[in-house]
Amino acid sequence: MKITEKAPAKINLCLDLGDRFDDGYHAIFTIMHTVSLYDEVTVSPADDINIVCETPGVPTDRKNTCYKAAEEFFARTGIKGGAKIEIVKNIPSQAGLAGGSADAAAALRALNAICGAGLGMSDLADIASKVGSDVPFCVYGGAMLSQNRGEVISALPRLPGCRVVLVKPPEGVSTAEAYAAYDARGDYRRTGRDWLLHTYMKGDLDAFFASSFNIFEQAVYIPGRARIKEIMRRSGADCCLMTGSGSCVFGVFYKHPERADDAVALLKKEFDEVFVAEPV
Repeated sequence: MKITEKAPAKINLCLDLGDRFDDGYHAIFTIMHTVSLYDEVTVSPADDINIVCETPGVPTDRKNTCYKAAEEFFARTGIKGGAKIEIVKNIPSQAGLAGGSADAAAALRALNAICGAGLGMSDLADIASKVGSDVPFCVYGGAMLSQNRGEVISALPRLPGCRVVLVKPPEGVSTAEAYAAYDARGDYRRTGRDWLLHTYMKGDLDAFFASSFNIFEQAVYIPGRARIKEIMRRSGADCCLMTGSGSCVFGVFYKHPERADDAVALLKKEFDEVFVAEPV
């Protein structure tokens, strides 16, 4: 018996950081949305935990988020045994698209089904919080406000019909290095969080996108980011932001979704990893 789960990438429609906890982690405030760029995670019963992935650079030991998720799942449920977890990667790494987190969440959903554990989504999200800050959100998907360490999540209205263009520059970004860069400087420009959240919830996307921000853009330099944004804006994107700690940049086309094709055609002339997706 095998179960295959889609693992959708996420984008951060806004992202801010708050105070540091005693362990060095920062409180987060972010509105996230899943999009139709997927990894695939297939789980089957096994005697121990075995990760299989043919993509170079993806760890297949305890460093893999799916391995951590499986360990936490079996510890929580008390179920004996293991699982073979096969991962097919389509989401670029070191891009801020939560590929590893999405894979871990998909593995948890599949393990729950294949083992007959009968856990609810909130139970899976609780297990997910022990794996990584984005994993609880990835268990649910859709649109959500994520706060604190990522374990405080609240459902939000999903984006209306639109298209999302994503571009991964050649350079990746280590999450640890991004946070170190954030800590190294101050004097950040911010929009009020409450206003941003209220504006998004009432559906005033023009005002929301005009003021939304990703705080990492002020701390992390990505060659090519400005060029990507220039092409997207000239093509008619209603919003251009870096997602997560980078390096992927996305553009939302909701007033004129068809213009996403123009952006893709131009971007593919200069960048190798260009994708077009929809909110899911």
